[in-house]
Amino acid sequence: MIELGNTYYCKMTITVPLQIIDLHGDGYHPLVEIKINGIDYILVLDTGASKTAFDHDQLAQSGVLITASERLSTGLGVTNMISSTAVIHDIQIGDLYVPDFEVAVLDLSTINIAYRQLNHPEVLGVLGGDILMKYRAVIDYGQQTLSFHIES
Repeated sequence: MIELGNTYYCKMTITVPLQIIDLHGDGYHPLVEIKINGIDYILVLDTGASKTAFDHDQLAQSGVLITASERLSTGLGVTNMISSTAVIHDIQIGDLYVPDFEVAVLDLSTINIAYRQLNHPEVLGVLGGDILMKYRAVIDYGQQTLSFHIES
């Protein structure tokens, strides 16, 4: 904690492990474990994704309320994709608690089909730039860690 005048600032770093998977000659993907409402999931860490996005079918199975959206999403190998949104009330990434966070909800089944073919675990979706920027994330491929920097 740092004191400036009568104001106190708390700086904290939370570091979580990454699992780096080999896409068999087609690069690497870092995976991070998260919890939603106490249930474990895996996300691909995607610095190119502007928004965190979860797979529609998997999220629907978890009981999270999904809301239709007027927006079209771009990326993920397609030009335009109809999307929905969901507010996740309890996301945990290691010791980082992310309350009431809106995510995009898309059909990401093709990612899991490809992962199954490569004998990799299925993922709920992608951890995007919205969370990475908000918590000033630092990715360390050498140490295989993701660190979040929090100031309050």
